[in-house]
Amino acid sequence: MEKVITALQERKKAPVRTTKNSKLFKTIINAIKEKKGDGIVSLDLKKIDEAVADFFILCEARSNVQIKAIAQSIEEAVETECDERPYHIEYGDTWTLVDYVNVVVHIFQHEQRMFYNLESLWEDAPRTEH
Repeated sequence: MEKVITALQERKKAPVRTTKNSKLFKTIINAIKEKKGDGIVSLDLKKIDEAVADFFILCEARSNVQIKAIAQSIEEAVETECDERPYHIEYGDTWTLVDYVNVVVHIFQHEQRMFYNLESLWEDAPRTEH
C-alpha cells in the first residue's frame, strides 16, 4: 500500500507548468512529425482542475509499427534534447501512451482515436492543431 501512495504522490503535476513554447512540448511535436504522425492535436488542460497533466498531445499512425516508431522517436528525442525520460510508457498495438507527467502523448490508430474520442472528453480544453 505504501508503494501505491508514493507513486500517486510522485504523479502529481510538476510545480513548473509546461507551455507550448517549452522545449519538451516542441521536441515531442517535432518527433511525431519526423515519423509522419497524422492529425497532431494538443489539448491545453492547465485550467481544468481534474486534469492530471498540463497537455495531452494526440496523433494517429497508420499501423502498429508506426505507433511504435513514433513512441520511440519521442523517447529518444526527449532524452537527447531535454535530458528527460518518460514517467511511464504503455505500449499497445492500436494505442500507445507516453507520459512525461505534465505532457501525456497518445498515439492511436484511427479507429481507436475515434472510439475513445479523448477530444470530446476534454472538450473544455483549448485545442491546437499542429
